Amino acid sequence: MSKSDRTGENRKLGIRRKEGLPPMPRAIHLAKAAAGIDWKRIFLLLLGVTLFCGLYFSPALPDAVDPSGKHFVLSHEGKAALALFLLAVVWWVTEVLPIGVTAITIGITQALLLIRPAKTALGDFMDPSVWFIIGSLTIGMAFTRTGLTKRLAYKMLATVGEKTSMIYLGSFVLTSCMTLIMAHTAVAAAVYPLLMAIYALYTDEEKPTRFGKGLFIGMAFTAGAGSIITLLGAARGAVALEFYTSIIGREVTFFELTWYMAPLGFLMVFLLWGFFMVFFKPEKKTIPGLRERAKALNAKLGKVTRSEIMTAAIVGLAILAMSLKAFLPVLEPLSRGAIIMVATVLFFVFKILDLDDLEKIPWNIVLLFGGAMSIGFCLWQTGAAEWLAINWLVLFEEAHWFIFIIGIAFFVMLMTNFIMNVAAISICLPVALVIAPYMGVQPEVILFSALVVAGMPFLLLVGAAPNAIAYDSKQFTSGEFFKAGIPASVLLLVVLGVFILTVWGWMDMPITLG
Repeated sequence: MSKSDRTGENRKLGIRRKEGLPPMPRAIHLAKAAAGIDWKRIFLLLLGVTLFCGLYFSPALPDAVDPSGKHFVLSHEGKAALALFLLAVVWWVTEVLPIGVTAITIGITQALLLIRPAKTALGDFMDPSVWFIIGSLTIGMAFTRTGLTKRLAYKMLATVGEKTSMIYLGSFVLTSCMTLIMAHTAVAAAVYPLLMAIYALYTDEEKPTRFGKGLFIGMAFTAGAGSIITLLGAARGAVALEFYTSIIGREVTFFELTWYMAPLGFLMVFLLWGFFMVFFKPEKKTIPGLRERAKALNAKLGKVTRSEIMTAAIVGLAILAMSLKAFLPVLEPLSRGAIIMVATVLFFVFKILDLDDLEKIPWNIVLLFGGAMSIGFCLWQTGAAEWLAINWLVLFEEAHWFIFIIGIAFFVMLMTNFIMNVAAISICLPVALVIAPYMGVQPEVILFSALVVAGMPFLLLVGAAPNAIAYDSKQFTSGEFFKAGIPASVLLLVVLGVFILTVWGWMDMPITLG
């Protein structure tokens, strides 16, 4: 068939699709021929299934034995949970299916194979922490919809001026501060076009520059650093606190999390600024005309609108309510998810958001969070997490407690670079919390150390959505991102080590038992 014939057939196929008609048999054949067979996808799908079946149908695994000689038997359900975990990791890492579909697979597999009751396995998808994620995403939508995001950005540019070093700092501080009240994914999506506008004033050339690399990689890194400070910055915080409460029996409040995380998060933002000034020092010291353009764009926005005021007030009240839970006993029983969902409802009551916005919520991501909760609780409730923990404990049997904490942090950091950080937390934290008492370590320091490194996956683009958003700038390759991430990750572990040994102790965080 000639090229013109193929073009004609493709045009007819498009017309019939537009009119809602089924394609002609010949068009179907052409479409299939054009698509071909994705052998790589088939291989990865089968790899996940093979790993699952291989472990699921394997003989019983040996007992785990703790240092005191106590045996921990891995039940059939626990072995099935580990098998399901392997399948989930392969499919989540490779994304051979939409991540939300993999999450659904996690729930229905538990129900069909009787690993856990269907009501329990699928009920995790409606956990309060999942609702908290939905609320966080709608807050980001409200800020973007009302124009508050742009107003903040233009104000920042008008303030920091034309020096590229200060533009670095201003962009990083703005990004990190926005993650205090918005999901870091939403922040990255909102800041990205503004950084593109800034970069357009830096050069007209398409060739990447050191400034471009530093500006966009820095945005991704500092979005992660800021997102650890409050529960609004990312899903991982709410998920981790849910596991912590279920396993330890004590609730960590909104204010308590911020109290311990703020010093480390903001310190990392400023250290990363120095890092990028060294490794990605801009070719130019200034961008002439930037301040005037920012002022003009800000003036074009006009006065602060009613919607902007209402959005800021609603979010402020939600944050205040979550913070006061630590001080007012009457508020303590209230769920964080319920509080933030009140804010979501109010956005629609006052017509800040509408039905179109509701339909734009990334349900694929929401399902991922539900699946992460489901597999995490599955590993814990079936005893699989405890079995893994005891086997892992042997590696640290003679280690110092500090090496143990850093070892866990390093493991979480690697995991969160390969899978979504909320999934990494869901898988690693239950195991780490089980190990902690054996090593004489308080569970609080495990929780906060894991949250720190899970929030800053500096090595791979798949580690966090801001990494992928930054990559769209075409200023750097995945290899350059990885190379920048190695020293940045070392810096993160050093800072975490200092906080574990000194700062958190000064702030009255319990570090060791006894």
